[in-house]
Parts: sequence; C-alpha cells; structure tokens
Amino acid sequence: MKIAVISLPEINPGKHNIKDSRLDEVDKLVGAKKKTYAQVEAAGEGGLAEAEAILAAADCRADLILRDLEFCEARLSRSESAEEKALLARIKAGLEKEQFISALGLTAQECSLIAGFGLLTLKPVVLAQAQEAQDLNALLQRCLREAGYISFFTSGERETRAWLIKKGATAWEASGAVHSDIQKGFIRAEIISYADFIGCGGETPAKQAGKMRLEAKDYVMRDADWANFRFSK
Repeated sequence: MKIAVISLPEINPGKHNIKDSRLDEVDKLVGAKKKTYAQVEAAGEGGLAEAEAILAAADCRADLILRDLEFCEARLSRSESAEEKALLARIKAGLEKEQFISALGLTAQECSLIAGFGLLTLKPVVLAQAQEAQDLNALLQRCLREAGYISFFTSGERETRAWLIKKGATAWEASGAVHSDIQKGFIRAEIISYADFIGCGGETPAKQAGKMRLEAKDYVMRDADWANFRFSK
C-alpha cells in the first residue's frame, strides 16, 4: 500500500514497518526464526496519483479541498454529461462546505464515474499535527484503517508474518497475498481467531481445543485471524 505524505518532513519516504503488538504476541508463542511486520510505502506529493491514502499536515486541509474544488468547477464548465454534471455539482456543494469527497456518501457507481479525475479528497485523508508525526506507527495505522485495511497472520518455524488485505477480503483473496500459487491451488483455509490463538497458547493447543475452523474460499477474513492455507501444487 502506498501513502502520499504532504507537508510532514519528519516522515521519510520509503517503506515503513507497521509494528503490531498482536503479531508480537503470536510470535512469542511460535518462536519463529524471523518476525515480519506488514509494510506500507510513504511517497511524496509526486506519488499522489498512485497513493491509496493521503497523510498530510493539518493545515493542508483547505489546500486539498481547494484543489478539488477548482477541478470540479473547471470540469463542470465543459462537461456534456447530465449525470456527471449532477454528481460534480453535488461534490462542489460539499467541498464548499469544507467536506472531503470521501465523506459525502457516494455510491460505488458514483465513485467509479469520477475515478479517473484524480480528486484528492476522494481518497482517505488523515490529517496530523507536527507533534503527531513523532508516533509514525500510530499515524500509519490510522491510514490503514481509513483506507479499509486489516491484517491477518501466518506462522511457522521460519517466519511469523503479518499480511495486509482489504476489509471484506475472502480467504481465497487473502491466500493470493501470500503467493499466487497458493491462490491458484486453493483447497481450504485453516483459521484460528486471534483471541483463541493467544488464549489457548498457540496453534497446537488451539487445535486440540477445537478452535481451528476449516473455511472455504468465500470465508470473509477477520482482523488478526491466524491462517494456514491448504493448496494443491
């Protein structure tokens, strides 16, 4: 996931680990050789087009809204589509009330209609005071939540790892985050909830307590699920 960072020089561009105390607890029980946190990529303003979320200084709010407002006004003046004009007029009214587009309750179809316009506040926006940048991990976690991401965990002798997926992702989609070959040969997912994994003391005791579930590809993953994917090679 890529996050565009605006006017927060304290945050260096590049990849950043998302430290997760839940993964730490899983790793304590597993004792793997390696622990790998999920990562996000922080980019400068030049990465706005590809970014899934924006992290900006609090005083950038008006500028972000103004940029979108100027685009809407220009597009309205030349649009020939009645549907597009009605949507842009609604968005313009919201922006004039200092609302981000993401807060206007647009439908998936409406979002699709304007997806190619590069509207900044259609993306999730997290505004931060300069002092908040001192806790970068907390800010990045906020960005993930606003962008609709959750994590799931895998573990083994070699590695305990967190993976990012969109909220609502299925077990089949989650398996693809691990490896495309696993997704292609997906048979089933072995799932243990985080609470059961920790409460029982790890994978084996959780299985012995009947807490492991066998789920099909359409199972909707929950935040912090422990997962093992069975697949044909």
